[in-house]
Amino acid sequence: MRRLLQLFMIVMGILWFVPFAWILWTSIRPSELAMQADFTTLKFTLSNFVDAWQGAAFNQYYINTIIIVLGILIFQLFSVTLAAYAFARLAFWGSNAMLIVVMIQIMIPPESLIAPNYLTISDMNLYDTKLAIMLPAFASAFGIFLLRQTFKAVPVEMDEAARLEGCNMVQMIWRIYVPLSVPTLIAFSIVSISAHWNSFLWPLIVTSSPENRPLTVGLAIYAGSSETGAQWSAVSAATLIIVLPLIAGFLIFQRKFINSFMHVGVK
Repeated sequence: MRRLLQLFMIVMGILWFVPFAWILWTSIRPSELAMQADFTTLKFTLSNFVDAWQGAAFNQYYINTIIIVLGILIFQLFSVTLAAYAFARLAFWGSNAMLIVVMIQIMIPPESLIAPNYLTISDMNLYDTKLAIMLPAFASAFGIFLLRQTFKAVPVEMDEAARLEGCNMVQMIWRIYVPLSVPTLIAFSIVSISAHWNSFLWPLIVTSSPENRPLTVGLAIYAGSSETGAQWSAVSAATLIIVLPLIAGFLIFQRKFINSFMHVGVK
């Protein structure tokens, strides 16, 4: 059984790697050889990356994406920490019902909320702004639930000891709960960064200018243009320009990434 599981993991790894290998191969091949299955002609070039970078405002798209992703993450960490502490430690009327409502939100596809979110953004006159992309993601039901489970595992005696030392609620969260939840916060941060770095549909709907478009929307417009639509080498190079930061981050922090998720358990 163990060997079958290992074989299955190897097969899945190969299936995941094949598209990436094709994109990498295509991105470094001359455009006239990109779609030819000729592995004997060892002719490579890096000009595709230069052409892709100069063919669209990827520098602006990068700045936009970093602002959006970090802005969402900072606000999420603040909101989910306070909400998780409330659900884990505070006794208030309707807490169980509110927690159920939060859990239900995890099962709701974000695509089903596009229409009401768009109407809200329009009413607030935020169309074609970075805030319009960020606003619906400021709260995370997944993050609240994940962090609540971690807070529930903290001994109540630590709260009592902190109160005896004169700590208020905010000081207890900052000095006790946050340090003990660092692995969980790292795990959630990785999920949040990856999800919003790759977000496409919602940014596509609420942006119309290069000054606010993220990388994914910029890539779609670049790949769909009449000048580059058939140039698979340039499109593949542009795709690598977008995904390389995530891949590099995973390779650098791979051990921390795995340890964080191993440490996080639903109790």
